[in-house]
Amino acid sequence: MRHFGHIAPEVRQRLFHQEPCDFTAGSPARILSVALGATLYSPATRPRLADDIVKQAGRGVVSMVVCLEDSIGDADVRDAEENLVRQFSDLAERPTVVAGDQELPLLFVRVRAPEQIPNLVQRLGAAARLVSGFVLPKFTEERGVPFLEAIAATEAASGLRLFAMPVLESPELLHLETRVETLTGIFRTVDKYRERVLALRLGVTDFCSAYGLRRSPDMTAYDVRIVASVIADVVNLLGRADGTGFTVTGPVWEYFRVQERMFKPQLRRSPFLEGRAEDLRETLIEHDMDGLLREIALDHANGLLGKTCIHPSHVLPVHALSVVSHEEFSDAQDILRPERCGGGVMRSAYTNKMNEVKPHRAWAERTMQRAEVFGVVKEDVSFVELLTAGLVD
Repeated sequence: MRHFGHIAPEVRQRLFHQEPCDFTAGSPARILSVALGATLYSPATRPRLADDIVKQAGRGVVSMVVCLEDSIGDADVRDAEENLVRQFSDLAERPTVVAGDQELPLLFVRVRAPEQIPNLVQRLGAAARLVSGFVLPKFTEERGVPFLEAIAATEAASGLRLFAMPVLESPELLHLETRVETLTGIFRTVDKYRERVLALRLGVTDFCSAYGLRRSPDMTAYDVRIVASVIADVVNLLGRADGTGFTVTGPVWEYFRVQERMFKPQLRRSPFLEGRAEDLRETLIEHDMDGLLREIALDHANGLLGKTCIHPSHVLPVHALSVVSHEEFSDAQDILRPERCGGGVMRSAYTNKMNEVKPHRAWAERTMQRAEVFGVVKEDVSFVELLTAGLVD
């Protein structure tokens, strides 16, 4: 699979200076952690789950989470598990999947309890090969260790490669008096199981719930100061660029229906041109997507990559804004040239900024990782053209 693989090759050639790379569920973890992109969540109770997975793959989704936790009622867990096993077994037996002609997203299961992990893998049988790993809710050191031990034991027993994606959403992480201790414990735990931890996910909805808050579609997570402070501390300890950090993904955007707007739309008319791009601008504003675009930009500025998504319409904006611009690529290349290893400062090729080799090196390395997975657009191509090209009717 590849990002933007659902659009025609000739269109990709027109848009990209460097096209996104191919990857599979067996690719190295360093590739997969960046490639997660917009991770689409789906309740495990969906009656046509197998069809939904295939449909979303055709629309550019490369990672999905099938949820057995907060998205379903407590009384529905048994039925949801049975449906998950049935749907995955159906998917694994489809001729196009067996033949390798059907590309499927990376599939993860969000569980409630550690014992669900070996139980589900055993019940899935041969279909367990479709599972790339498990999402671990309300993760702390105390609660997280049994989950990670269950994954390690299940991996050893089944011969599968299984990743973990802990969700950071517990009240202990939010509350000031326990935050540092909780963060330190989380780091000890994920560092011990580093080879199995693909990414850390932020559960901002739970953070807001602890204080009875809910942000409107006109506001990002970063406008809610108590949430922004937690994100900053998580990145501070768990997202460092010194080799000790992990990929930390952006918070969920909750809105996808038309709402009555209180504030002026945040999407300016330029770079939206006349024609289809202008229609796209109106659609994004109508469906409250301008707030989503702003939040994605703030995610990147604050060191987050990828995003939890609960609606298919959120996927393309996340991926379009993850593509590296030609200017970013040019700067990163200049900074990483072998002859620059001793340091120094230079004017950028775009002649609009200073590139200082040592301070900007970590940024350049991360930019090149993103360029490998999401590609680099041509000099005259903007994210608007990626959005319009990626739309699937």
